[in-house]
Amino acid sequence: MDRTTTGSGSPEPLEFRAFAAAMGRRLVRTAYLLTGGDAHLAEDLAQEALGRIYGKWRRISRLENPAGYAQTVLFHTFLSHRRRRASTEQVTDRFPETAETAVSDPDPALRVTMLRALGQLPVQDRAVLVLRFWEDRSVEETAAVLRLSASGVRSRSSRALERLRAVLGDQLDELPHP
Repeated sequence: MDRTTTGSGSPEPLEFRAFAAAMGRRLVRTAYLLTGGDAHLAEDLAQEALGRIYGKWRRISRLENPAGYAQTVLFHTFLSHRRRRASTEQVTDRFPETAETAVSDPDPALRVTMLRALGQLPVQDRAVLVLRFWEDRSVEETAAVLRLSASGVRSRSSRALERLRAVLGDQLDELPHP
């Protein structure tokens, strides 16, 4: 049964489908950065986050910012995935070149270098950097998503940037500067 609303006016699946269609690519892009360039895992995480949202859609659809809530669910999904990942999984340093992940980037080498560097950072550091600099979230918003204090976000962000610079090493001088 596929209705837009019930008799009481509560949102039903069609409204969620529109939301998922609008947010899907953004969630996958963010997850792609979080996973260090693993396109398949990024799609899985985005799908799992949307599944969690669907289960509570009636309540979530009434929130002021359901898109922000979706990003928060994605970050929690990513962090819980990292905690429960089986020790038998093998991490690789190669990134798939697929049409879905291809971007008309003026400098693809820079993109690959940054993704590899992000992939070498600890999970929490990567999450802080993606939230603060990719998602352009404030310190307070980042703290709320990651359940840290604002000062914890600032110090973790500073340490994460130091680690990123250390990982990039000599490559940092070769990168274009704005």
